[in-house]
Parts: sequence; C-alpha cells; structure tokens
Amino acid sequence: MFGSIGMPELIIIFVIALIVFGPRKLPELGRSLGKSLAEFKKASNELRSTLEEEIHLEEQRSAMEASKATAAQAATTAPVPRAEEPVPVRKADQGA
Repeated sequence: MFGSIGMPELIIIFVIALIVFGPRKLPELGRSLGKSLAEFKKASNELRSTLEEEIHLEEQRSAMEASKATAAQAATTAPVPRAEEPVPVRKADQGA
C-alpha cells in the first residue's frame, strides 16, 4: 500500500515536524526516538536469542528422552539368559 519513502517525502515530514515541535525541541525528540529504537532492537535481539536457546534445549531434551526410550525398549526386548536346567537322568543311564 505504502511505497518506499523517498527524499522528497522525508523533507516534507521534516518540515512539518519542525513547524509542529519547533527548532529547539526537534533534536531532543530525535535523540529520544533514536534511544527508543535502540532499546527496542536490543530487547528484540534478547527475545530472539532466548527463544532460540529454549528451542535448542527442548530439542536436546526430546532427543535425550528418545534415546532413553530406545534404550529401555532394547533392554526389555533383549533375550534374558536362562539358568541352565538340569538334564534329566534316565534310569538306564544310572546303572551303567
């Protein structure tokens, strides 16, 4: 809807701001606007890094849980060694 703002538009905005706020107040408003934008950028970068860190930790947790589940499943499906059963002795084998 709105195109990029060119130089003529910026000059018109600057002249209107100069008329509305006056030459003494305009630099102060510019500084406060710059500080606000810098704080917003810093906060958004911190939020992004926090979200990326949380996503990374969640991926690690899910991978660890999956490996534990796989290990538990392998342990339950592995054949359990049986104790050796005694070989039955027949009566014919005892006398010989």
